[in-house]
Amino acid sequence: MEWNWQDPEWPNFTWDPVRMAAREQAFLLHAGVRIGATQHLGNEDNERLLVETMSSEALTTSRIEGELLNRDSVQSSIQKQLGLKTDRRRIPAAEQGIAEMMVDLYRSFAAPITSATLFGWHRMLVQERGDLSDIGRYRTGPEPMRIVSGPVGRPRVHYEAPPAARIPTEMKRLIDWFNGTAPDKPGALPALTRAGLAHLGSS
Repeated sequence: MEWNWQDPEWPNFTWDPVRMAAREQAFLLHAGVRIGATQHLGNEDNERLLVETMSSEALTTSRIEGELLNRDSVQSSIQKQLGLKTDRRRIPAAEQGIAEMMVDLYRSFAAPITSATLFGWHRMLVQERGDLSDIGRYRTGPEPMRIVSGPVGRPRVHYEAPPAARIPTEMKRLIDWFNGTAPDKPGALPALTRAGLAHLGSS
């Protein structure tokens, strides 16, 4: 089987922009309505909306990875990171890590991505994981990294990542592509298209 990173055109994928056009328009419309609505809110309501939006994204992202986090703890940690009033609760490491990453992303969303950016986010997310050897760097182990399912002895491989030795080179290609498709670049892509291709390219 050929994985995405083995495609000769990776990460310069091709797609049908016509099929994405309606979704892109709907996204821009809803985003505009939401941005417009915030103009009529006071500071406290805007802060509440920001925290709610960031915490919902953090919880959804974590759920995709099979991790169920406490919403109140995530929100309290985000409020603390933003310098807002909190309930001063004790925040578990997982909730604190995702909150730190979300706030860092919020503050630097327009900046180019670098390997150092990814390493920093990784350290935030796994800061209490003593069982991991590769924290804040690309994977180095010789064993293949796979997503599998099925019974022992008859696993079904859904995805196999590049060998560790290839990761720095492949990540540079992906990062260069991502930065080159930013809104202010000649290769700029619509928001949903860019997000979808980035997700596909990093899978």
